[in-house]
Amino acid sequence: MSRRTCPAALFCLVALALAGCAVKPVIPPSDTLDPGFHGTELKAVLRHGDWIVSRGVHAADNMVASVTGKPLSHASLFDEEFGGVIEADGSGVHRTSLEDLLAKSHRVLVIRPLWADGDNARVAVERAREWLGHMYNFTGLVGLDIPDAYYCTQLCVEAYRPFMGEEKPENPIPRIIQPGNMYFWGRILYDSGP
Repeated sequence: MSRRTCPAALFCLVALALAGCAVKPVIPPSDTLDPGFHGTELKAVLRHGDWIVSRGVHAADNMVASVTGKPLSHASLFDEEFGGVIEADGSGVHRTSLEDLLAKSHRVLVIRPLWADGDNARVAVERAREWLGHMYNFTGLVGLDIPDAYYCTQLCVEAYRPFMGEEKPENPIPRIIQPGNMYFWGRILYDSGP
């Protein structure tokens, strides 16, 4: 490494460290929500096609929260007929029960997307079901998309893409979608708290 790259590398390390100061950088797996209690609360507000945005307790969740400086690290799409979510994680796009999602989460928000009117939510969930088994989009996290692969927030937003039309929300959707920004494109209906 040349002397010219040392300051740049040092700057990147300091920036990442400072970003992590904005949130609790590590949440242990023992600090999860009670699936019984929170599951009942969630079911009272959840509708087909809602987003569940969470702060997970795995190493990847801790990394996402630290790098983004936001208290949330994951997003999934609620599939009422399945009784759980469709999500994208390192193992790809798959289904997870609501209880299992809560058992690996420290905090959850229910967000109703701006476009979840009428049949739109049903169609969005059907679109997400078509992606079950697809790969996780690791490079999408840095703005380089892999065709037919999805990272968590990308899956949630892309499910509603046909309904976005010409009208843009006040906050346009960026190329890289952070879980901590999902509320920009929806309404928070439930927050389990920090």
